[in-house]
Amino acid sequence: MNGAVMIQSRLTPASERIIEPMIDLARCSKLKRIIVAGANSAALMFELHRRGYVRVATTANCGLPAGQYDVALVDWRQRSIKALDTTLDWLVDFLSPAGVLVVWVDPQEPAANRKLRSALEKHGLIVEAGTVREHGSALSAQRSELKPISKVA
Repeated sequence: MNGAVMIQSRLTPASERIIEPMIDLARCSKLKRIIVAGANSAALMFELHRRGYVRVATTANCGLPAGQYDVALVDWRQRSIKALDTTLDWLVDFLSPAGVLVVWVDPQEPAANRKLRSALEKHGLIVEAGTVREHGSALSAQRSELKPISKVA
């Protein structure tokens, strides 16, 4: 062996089933800057790279928040909505004013879905769309107000 290390990233079958619906909900193009968060963020990043989305980072290698990402994809399976609220406190600062956030969660009771909507709204996001599948559901949200563009005198 010549010392080169090849990292093979394969999503679990469950993760494989969530990536397409998340891309669809976010209306992702391959030119958009994407940040991924959650337990499987590295695997999701590599899978997006494999599919031709080259402007993808995880929260571990994304730099300081400056509204630089067009899309945030959050795999929040097997985690609490309360913990998501804490993550959203800092994650929304990475999104551009027109940025889209997509959160995937485990199959939930209606009360949990209301908590998810409430957490998104608390952070200035409006739920635009969603999908429900047998292995979970996702919501897509965007900022409720676009930040005004400053005028040059």
